[in-house]
Amino acid sequence: MRERVDRVIRAEAVLTPAGFAPGAVTITGGIVTAILPVDEPVETRPIAESGLHDGGATDIRLPKGLVLLPGLVDTHVHVNEPGRTDWEGFASATRAAMFGGVTTVIDMPLNSIPPTTTVRGLELKRAAAGPQSSVNVGFWGGAVPGNLGTLHELHAAGVFGFKAFLSPSGVDEFPALSSAELLAAGAEIAAFGGLLLVHAEDPAELDAAPPAHGRSYAGFLASRPPQAEASAIDRVIDAVRRTGVRAHILHLSAAAALPRLRAARAEGLPITVETCPHYLSFAAEQIPDGATAFKCCPPIRDAANQELLWEALLDGTIDLVASDHSPATAELKLGHGGDFGLAWGGISGLELSLPAVWTAARASGIGLERVLGWMSAATARFAGLPGKGTIRQGADADLVSFAPEESFTVDVSALQHKNPVSAFDGATLRGRVHSTWLAGTLVHETGPSGAGVTGVTSPAASAPPEDPPRGALLRRPAPTP
Repeated sequence: MRERVDRVIRAEAVLTPAGFAPGAVTITGGIVTAILPVDEPVETRPIAESGLHDGGATDIRLPKGLVLLPGLVDTHVHVNEPGRTDWEGFASATRAAMFGGVTTVIDMPLNSIPPTTTVRGLELKRAAAGPQSSVNVGFWGGAVPGNLGTLHELHAAGVFGFKAFLSPSGVDEFPALSSAELLAAGAEIAAFGGLLLVHAEDPAELDAAPPAHGRSYAGFLASRPPQAEASAIDRVIDAVRRTGVRAHILHLSAAAALPRLRAARAEGLPITVETCPHYLSFAAEQIPDGATAFKCCPPIRDAANQELLWEALLDGTIDLVASDHSPATAELKLGHGGDFGLAWGGISGLELSLPAVWTAARASGIGLERVLGWMSAATARFAGLPGKGTIRQGADADLVSFAPEESFTVDVSALQHKNPVSAFDGATLRGRVHSTWLAGTLVHETGPSGAGVTGVTSPAASAPPEDPPRGALLRRPAPTP
């Protein structure tokens, strides 16, 4: 007789590594134990014995129109706590993630004070995140001029890799690396098998461009030309070739850099690439003057450029999609009369990343399984988290029920991140997250209207606990022998 399980979730469409298929996903101890035929009888433990503590049903059937997905893994999130918690914090950011079906986030080393450039900075991050985080959280370290030579210590403490800027980051406590320092960081990180992430814009190209000022979006776009990205990526490719370091290009916006990235990959150089939902959703032609909610660096470029980014995702030149959720206060973002030279650069999109990318992909006939491949499976592989980003036996039971055909209009005041500013405000998107399970425990559930609980659970829907289980604080996994 089959052993009893903690929970079973049944759906007519479960996204497995082989694609969508009907199935009954059984869960014990927070782990997927099997994927059975959808109507297979399964005996579950009473909720009090299961350790789930969410008060929900143990045998759940998703209604028609909902699919069961692996939780998203977002490897590019700026939480900003401690130090700039008025911009964003772990409580609000991870709640937004949970509502958006993101069950794991990897936090960037800036814009917190102190940044995650020392073991002490990492300890402060963990202390802040631990009691507040609704989803799993890991941490990137930073590579800055002042901590070169000490990166192995931070690596040993469990950061997932090291972010560096080649141009000014926008905050004084996280300075950029010079060309010589980039090579030094690459050699140091390569020596212990680490990973270097790069914000790739060339400061010389930015200095040569007309400065951003005033309300003109075209003027802002001219201040950060595609050549700034292409030139900086040439520097990263050279560093990889000379040091052997594994490198990752963050938030690629300029399609002009794609030919050199394809050539580097053909050469066998270990370089991966990401782009972001806002580059795939918006085009420069759509952005009104003064609309500083759309300001980000590198910038949102034109529709022809966007089409080339989609082609690069489809052919594998771009490996993954991550949100680059980079919030700030409304005053910093909107309080300068629409002046693109003064407004903070960054887009808040963590909660909306899945529906935003799915909306654009669906319009082009791209399947939902491809979207999850870029935003869950690929991001999990990139971070080295083999238990995440997939629904299979032995994987973590971080799961999401999703209505791919349900549409909604974004109301920024209803989003969960701290400051009610987002470029997606007012957009009509397709696809809504209905439920999120973390290690098999229900942590979020909503109905089609965005309020209350509908019949997602069976025999009776039950709201998540008032104090839901906390996500795990993740360390970089040790290499497999």
